[in-house]
Amino acid sequence: MSDAFFAPAAGGLRGSVTAPADKSISHRAALFGAMSSGTVRIAHYLHAQDTTSTLDAMRALGARVTVDRGEVVIEGVGLRGARAGASIDVGNAGTLMRLLPGWLAAHEGCAFELDGDASIRRRPVDRIAEPLGRMGAVIEATSGRFPPFVVRGRALQAITYVLPVASAQVKSCVLIAGLGADGETTVTEPAPSRDHTERMLTGAGAGIDRDGLDVRLRPVDALSAHDVVVPGDLSSAAFLIAAAVLVGGSRVVVRDVGVNWTRTGFLRILERMGGVVEGELESIPTAGAAVATGEPISDLAVAAGPLRGTAVEADEVPLAIDELPLVALLGCFADGETVVRGAQELRLKESDRIAGVVDGLRGLGAEIEATDDGFVVRGAAGRRLRGGALDARGDHRMAMLGAVAGLASGEGVRVVGMDAATVSYPGFERDLASLG
Repeated sequence: MSDAFFAPAAGGLRGSVTAPADKSISHRAALFGAMSSGTVRIAHYLHAQDTTSTLDAMRALGARVTVDRGEVVIEGVGLRGARAGASIDVGNAGTLMRLLPGWLAAHEGCAFELDGDASIRRRPVDRIAEPLGRMGAVIEATSGRFPPFVVRGRALQAITYVLPVASAQVKSCVLIAGLGADGETTVTEPAPSRDHTERMLTGAGAGIDRDGLDVRLRPVDALSAHDVVVPGDLSSAAFLIAAAVLVGGSRVVVRDVGVNWTRTGFLRILERMGGVVEGELESIPTAGAAVATGEPISDLAVAAGPLRGTAVEADEVPLAIDELPLVALLGCFADGETVVRGAQELRLKESDRIAGVVDGLRGLGAEIEATDDGFVVRGAAGRRLRGGALDARGDHRMAMLGAVAGLASGEGVRVVGMDAATVSYPGFERDLASLG
């Protein structure tokens, strides 16, 4: 692990940066490219640890993956063409671990083993094992819940599955399995979650309909190859946005950001707290609207402003899940109390992010308490964090949180394990430094 020190900003942050490619969409573009019949070119693919694990997994399953003039080119093996018996190392990629079994489960008579790093081995897979088991597949997990685990493909039956917790990853796994099931598969969400899978599958020729919180998918014989341009990752850009809001006198432009409405929950929370964000965000669709294809992109201009506390409720959590640590940090500088509820999902990320955020920010001088499903922050206008050291716990979001906290602190912050940021944002320190 490497440490890095982030000193208090001497003045406002100024300039523009281009957001790194979206991690969630990069994972899906590579997976659906391998599942397609034909060749897929992926422009602006994220080259980071997690997404490299996905490319390596697609190679292990038989797809031909090359890089041509910066683009990733994948020659797919089709819906039933994965190499039988392959062992897959997902590294630290939780998205890959939860989506890939949906494809493999439909390979009747074949078995595949999935494993990963120490962090992945602590992340449960029972939430995908349960619906896949109901469809007919067999998941043999360590201690019944954890990686490494084996997926044994079977002839799949369509199901109607009600998600106990809103999760784009579990929803995607079930929909992907539904591509090869016998009949129409329906997933009902308790609240909307990211819809990148639905958009990309629709673009590849799959039949998907949405009716409120129900997503229905009809099986297909093949996915059509189509080229993909990956937008900038709002979850990564959010750390630059938060820095601009927290450091007085800032004016920052983040370019080419994906502004899909299922990803902009953090921006809506930020604006409610008093942050200033200008850009063309996608509107929330009306009832009965068809599933969109493609991803909207916009430049976002951000300025600092006085902040006030807010409450984030459970129905907002799925659309801002990766940015909630930043809400805690913003709450430290906001006037009043900031509360996040219904976010127990944070305990199942690369680290227990509720414990990590609370312990980390409290160590810097914040007034923050953990709850079972979130946290409570007591801030005050004009207050600054003292500073100190924050352990990233091997979690890329925690590493970047510590860096932003350092810019807004009184004494600076030493981030222990800053290299974890390369999992999703290899150029983070460079881009942050370019803003002054």
